[in-house]
Amino acid sequence: MNCRKPRALMRGVARAVAVMGAMLVLAVPSASAQPVDSASASSRVIRKLTATRLTTPIQLDGVVDSTEWRGIPRSGDFMQYFPFDTSPARAPVEFMMAYDDETLYLGAILYDYGQGGYVSASLRRDYRGSANDGVTLVLDPWRDGTTGVFFGVNPYNVQREGLIVNGGVSGEDFDRSWDNVWSSETYRGDGYWSVEMAIPFKALRFHAGEDTWGMNFYRIDSKANERTTWSPIPRQFQVYSLAYLGELTWDTPMNARSSGFTLIPYAAGDATRQYEGGLVKQSGGDVGLDAKVMLTPSLNLDLTVNPDFSQVEVDEQQTNLDRFELFFPERRQFFLENADLFAGFGFNNARPFFSRRIGIAIDSSTGQNVQNRIIGGARVSGRLSDDWRIGLMSMQAATDDAIGVDGRNYAVAAAQRQLFSRSNLAFIAVNEQTNSGGPLDPRRGDSVSASRLIGMDYNLASADGAWTGKLFHHQQVTQGAGGDAFSHGAFLERNARLWRARWEHQIIGDGFDARTGFVPRRGFQRVNPEFEISRFPAGSPINRHVLRLEGNFTWDDPWGLTDRNLSARYSAEFRNTGRADVTARTRYVQLFAPFRPVRGDGLAFQPGEAFEQPELEASITTDPREVVSGTFRLRGGRYFNGSLRQTSGSLNYRWRQYATGALTWNVSQIDLASGYDDATLWLFGSRIDITFTTTLFWTTFTQYNSQFDNLNINSRLQWRFLPASDLFIVYTDNYVPDGLRAKNRALLAKVSWWLNL
Repeated sequence: MNCRKPRALMRGVARAVAVMGAMLVLAVPSASAQPVDSASASSRVIRKLTATRLTTPIQLDGVVDSTEWRGIPRSGDFMQYFPFDTSPARAPVEFMMAYDDETLYLGAILYDYGQGGYVSASLRRDYRGSANDGVTLVLDPWRDGTTGVFFGVNPYNVQREGLIVNGGVSGEDFDRSWDNVWSSETYRGDGYWSVEMAIPFKALRFHAGEDTWGMNFYRIDSKANERTTWSPIPRQFQVYSLAYLGELTWDTPMNARSSGFTLIPYAAGDATRQYEGGLVKQSGGDVGLDAKVMLTPSLNLDLTVNPDFSQVEVDEQQTNLDRFELFFPERRQFFLENADLFAGFGFNNARPFFSRRIGIAIDSSTGQNVQNRIIGGARVSGRLSDDWRIGLMSMQAATDDAIGVDGRNYAVAAAQRQLFSRSNLAFIAVNEQTNSGGPLDPRRGDSVSASRLIGMDYNLASADGAWTGKLFHHQQVTQGAGGDAFSHGAFLERNARLWRARWEHQIIGDGFDARTGFVPRRGFQRVNPEFEISRFPAGSPINRHVLRLEGNFTWDDPWGLTDRNLSARYSAEFRNTGRADVTARTRYVQLFAPFRPVRGDGLAFQPGEAFEQPELEASITTDPREVVSGTFRLRGGRYFNGSLRQTSGSLNYRWRQYATGALTWNVSQIDLASGYDDATLWLFGSRIDITFTTTLFWTTFTQYNSQFDNLNINSRLQWRFLPASDLFIVYTDNYVPDGLRAKNRALLAKVSWWLNL
């Protein structure tokens, strides 16, 4: 049989599907002009609150009774988001907003419902989840419904701040990694607690002269077991969704001083010992500098010279039973503000730019990420106007012979044009090239010295959030790249109150080699339909029943169908915030390259071999507000020509707000046919987090991974002596588990200051 006919057929089908998806995505803005949900953005009543101008600054003490607050309009009447979204809040809230030339102020009084103490997992910054009481202010100064910031406080004055991107559609769009300088104080009274916040305008990005911002305010009240919002949000959306904001209006047009210049210098010293291959001792010190220059109230210039990222926590290791690279998120501060301008392109498995490629390499002996020194860099990002956002970045990395990396420059340019109410059209260009003209990666055996690509994404979000979608095409333009050096994909999703439907397809050519991106697999076509129905029973301990059906089909020339995943999942979400899941799935895999699931000398599976792998999985998550909580998961079924049994989960303990302990595990037992390697893969982790105060933290993280035959200990003491200014002392050890033979260890001290000039 001629193999060209199936290949041509698959390409024709894939391209027909691509055209259909493109037509659907482009048609949605007009189709969604008249939303059908009763709670849609076009039919709802928009809540408003006016910020009052002050003549003198407010001195924060957490008690909202000072003279400055008197006579300022108050707002309340919060609505439930959880467990229901049609009932008023049982625990009342009153809040008010004020401002002066330099600062935005918030004052709030939060009344209690029921008896008992407040719930706080720890005193560490950037808390998240239902295991914490707290309030959060969400701001969208540009009212584009796409990007925003949030500032939150719990009753013990534990702060959090961060960014909301992509309209706040999913949990990934709520990023707590971003830091800035602001102030708050809280007071715990009889039957209530109160908070005062002071947020400098230089910490925000806005358009001077505006008289209205988008705003919401939401509360997590664990005693009342409810989450409530000032501007109501339907519960099928995230509580921080930017599609359902109210309005913060100014009694005079906003012309506050927002320009600023920030210096963030650091000094660090370290001592290391390398035991493998002979004892090697090293010690030294370093200094560096980051700077932030506000070119306009909405456009920022970031500069870095000899940056150091040692404060980043060690990555949590994962057991990899797949054939492809795993993804680890970006946590480094320099890359976070306006990160969606650069990182929001493509799909999670087809990112044309991934900032973790800059200054990071993999140490194959431990499986850990290690640094490749960055000499310096610059980035301009922000808004040019109501409709245009831009991002320009250039980073220069040094030559590092120890890990086989030549010095190189990374350059990225991105632009985003607002369309319709909340949609946009985005463009990106990426260039990575070596300074010497030598190969980017000598291990590949090619002479390619530069990798370049361009791309365009259309991101859809209807006014009411019910329709979301994406259509993209990215093209490799490196010299010698062929016609198949492209990546294309699209998805369209409808999120209604009782059901959700999604269609996704993707095509990546064999020649698409985004070296500064994250593309674990190339040369395939994929379609992925999903359908989900929900029911919200009354008078039941279960708050929501969910049934989800999903199919994922992947074709690869010339092999044809290489992967087929069919699954059905039932989920029960309890009113106590716990949940239970049961999943039945079957996976079909046809290999196109030799593969060994575990390390060893046994037989390898060969290209062309195919396997049907049915399996069952069940998990339960207990109430995270309790002193002891956890997640427990069991999985079992066929695995290639044998079987897989896996147990994983976490067990968490909380001692008031001062200490938490967590034990995580993933044990995978693989039994294959005779001649192939069997294995039991062990991945254990423990984390002890002691928060002495809201500014002094000590965390010890231990991981054992049998896949890398490595035991890692990372212990970190952090003292936040000033806002956004820290002293770190970090100790790291890596061992061969058998006999606890040391591989390497390091002790590092670092201090950084945030100086607003």
